[in-house]
Amino acid sequence: MMSDLYPYKILVVEDEEAIRKNYIIFLKMFFKEVYEADDGEIAYNLYKSEKPDIMIVDINIPKLNGLELIKKIREKDFTTKIIILTAHSDKYFLFEAIELKLIKYLVKPVSRKDLNEALDLAINEISQYTILNIKNIQLTDEYSWNTELKELKFHNKIIDLTNKERNFLSLLLSHKNRAFNYDEIFEYVWTNEELISLNSLKNLVKRLRKKLPENMISNVFNEGYKINF
Repeated sequence: MMSDLYPYKILVVEDEEAIRKNYIIFLKMFFKEVYEADDGEIAYNLYKSEKPDIMIVDINIPKLNGLELIKKIREKDFTTKIIILTAHSDKYFLFEAIELKLIKYLVKPVSRKDLNEALDLAINEISQYTILNIKNIQLTDEYSWNTELKELKFHNKIIDLTNKERNFLSLLLSHKNRAFNYDEIFEYVWTNEELISLNSLKNLVKRLRKKLPENMISNVFNEGYKINF
């Protein structure tokens, strides 16, 4: 991360005081304004009054837990970048992250390296990416995608998709212009019990490309896949 202060507001929501203070000291080295809260209700009031650009939220906080807090924010706001902290690594949280348009979920204890990488993603999204928060996304004049129903349509006719194709497309369309890496795709599209290979992903992409306009899904060298429209 750069040594200059970023002109963004950041809110840390963590009920363990020692951990929270450690984050605050670290973040003040990089961000112009840093706020803190030790429960969900205080966090929501700070969110409304200060309008932070980035939030770091622990799941297990009093009064209003982290997921409830984020869901409340996401009722109207898909602009604020949110990083979630959890004590458990579970695929459930990845699905929640996609649905709630989270930057990343980090498993505690969180290293400074992991926190830095998540913050860099948030900053990149502020400056580069468009988060798609509308119900119907018009891909072309003929193609559209319903984010709630996860339906792809051609001239208002539903295109038949497998569950994996549907989940993969949903992931790509959650952030326009962002390349999702292979690990993110594998974890979101395939279950942990299945044997996964890069060939499986390539075959999935090959099948899905036949159902979409030409060049809509592109492979980014050494990164992963992204959507183009």
